[in-house]
Amino acid sequence: MYAIYDRWPEIAKNAYNSNVNPVDFKNIEHIVFAGMGGSGALGDIFSSILSKTNVHVTLVKGYLLPKTVDSNTLVVPTSVSGNTVETSTVIESARKLGCKIIAFSAGGKIENYCIKSKIEYRKIPQHLSPRVSFTEFLYSMLKVLEPILPIEKQDIIQSIVQLENLSKSISSDNLSENNSSLKLAEWIKGIPMIYYPWGLQAAAIRFKNSLQENSKMHAITEEVLEASHNGIISWEKPSIVQPILLEGEDDYLKTKERWKILKEYFEENNIDYREVFSIKGNILAKLINLIYLLDYTSIYCAILSKTDPSPITSIDFIKSRL
Repeated sequence: MYAIYDRWPEIAKNAYNSNVNPVDFKNIEHIVFAGMGGSGALGDIFSSILSKTNVHVTLVKGYLLPKTVDSNTLVVPTSVSGNTVETSTVIESARKLGCKIIAFSAGGKIENYCIKSKIEYRKIPQHLSPRVSFTEFLYSMLKVLEPILPIEKQDIIQSIVQLENLSKSISSDNLSENNSSLKLAEWIKGIPMIYYPWGLQAAAIRFKNSLQENSKMHAITEEVLEASHNGIISWEKPSIVQPILLEGEDDYLKTKERWKILKEYFEENNIDYREVFSIKGNILAKLINLIYLLDYTSIYCAILSKTDPSPITSIDFIKSRL
């Protein structure tokens, strides 16, 4: 797995420069991104990219489409394996409701269904496992959906350049004390509590998922403003939970104020915490760099605990009974 993570910038560049064909749907008023697990995290990123447009975006991590879908809705189902039952159900429902559809997978039942039903479909290569294939799918989808996304080509290219720069310091070629992913992994001994601002939700959810799948450990996410009204009380008792603060360079003024107060609270109560900052730049660059840094943290956590990150026995148990 680590060898593929080392190649994430290269995979991203090759995916974006591939000959996968773009689509340009017209009269789109509503976009639904559907997917589970790592595939669902892709929808989180696209939702962030589209957050400043007038297009309504819905994330579906389950079986059911919202009641608001119609012929002006674009449904974007993604399943790396191509066999995710929830996502297959969404595709069937979207077809019956007359929605526009563009589906992505590495093959499987979804490929067969889309070809048979003449649904717009793109086959994307898988690398070892769905979660490790993140950049392959993300940058292929960015190319396919580029005509309908409010993001400049230069911003996409710049995000890849910044991935390349980050790789030099966090990859397996640099197992030194200045490897920020490794340092964070060495600090994590208990249950990580990942605090995030609204704009970095995609990175926080992905980090939680990666810690759970790769490191086989519990992890929790909390939006920082909401946590100030409830979750903060949990720190009044001793705990093995460890706070990690995902902070943005250009967080909203009031969010920055809340970070300051939260850190003051932790320091006054002798609660050790760690901060992880997004880079400067467009929302794609911020999110993918955070995801790369934190995904690699989950790999180092696995290695430090002598855990093989690859098997997903518990997920296989669930799927075998569906």
